[in-house]
Amino acid sequence: MSAETDVLVLGGAGVDTIVYVPELPLPYADSYMIRPGIETRAGQTGDFVALGVSALGLRTHHLDMIGDDHAGDLIRALHRDRGIALTEVPLPGGTKRAVNLVGPDGRRLSLYDDSRSRDGDRLPEATVRSLAAASRHAHVSITHPCAFALPALREAGVTISTDLHNWDGVNPYHEPFAHEADLVFVSAVALPDPERTMRRVAERGRAQVVVATAGAEGAYLLADGEVTRIPAVTPPGPVVDSNGAGDAFVSGFLFGWLADEPAQQCGLYGAVAGAHACTVESTRTDPIGRDELLARVAESDGRGRQFQGVSGGRAGAGPRVVVPGLER
Repeated sequence: MSAETDVLVLGGAGVDTIVYVPELPLPYADSYMIRPGIETRAGQTGDFVALGVSALGLRTHHLDMIGDDHAGDLIRALHRDRGIALTEVPLPGGTKRAVNLVGPDGRRLSLYDDSRSRDGDRLPEATVRSLAAASRHAHVSITHPCAFALPALREAGVTISTDLHNWDGVNPYHEPFAHEADLVFVSAVALPDPERTMRRVAERGRAQVVVATAGAEGAYLLADGEVTRIPAVTPPGPVVDSNGAGDAFVSGFLFGWLADEPAQQCGLYGAVAGAHACTVESTRTDPIGRDELLARVAESDGRGRQFQGVSGGRAGAGPRVVVPGLER
């Protein structure tokens, strides 16, 4: 029987309050006048990956714990309006929330409310197994309940991806996700030696491919034992906001991955999708669509864009480009 879902996204549902500030870090002051206005909207990492892969034409289902509150209503409305299947489990502590400060250059500082989670929060195993059995692939957010879903996903036989975000390569919390996933994304921002961490993940876990995103240096790809550089792509418009750029990169990469494209080509899809995300204010959701992605990839290929090899130590610096958000 063929799968009903291409990508099952676990976790990462939440609501962000977006505040555009005059600079980051923000100097102390009694008050600031904020323009544009402060807005609250649905969308954290799992939501953005679900939106991103759905916009690229992949059949998508999102599973997470959500509160019976106004913030949860925003998440439910977002999925309903975008036609994305959502299976929700009650979250007693209330829907997850964050405040994101965004500077004029598009960089962001996220203040995550960690008070919503409880040690006993779980995604029901029967639900995880049922949804996984109908899916080709599962993308797992690094939220607490998702760690307990990993064995059921592995037993269901789906491939697994995860994004470790700003992992330092040491914190043991991230290790179950890093070691159970076939495809691992991580930010290079907190890694003293990204290549060493990437290789350690591959050696100790199941990962076939490890990607470390590195801001202006683009990203680094470990596949078939070789580390190569994925240069960033110049955004198609002014950079206004880096919120969701890393999730867009993941979405683009998964689009290629599930089409059995070579890893380097998947990286190009990710870079193009991430560059697009940097041109979209995070008070709205506008992920790149399939036709636009393929057109921009064709344009990039036509200009002779190449992937460059990396040898020894930390991957060398690439050309300076204006995509500030891919280190997320």
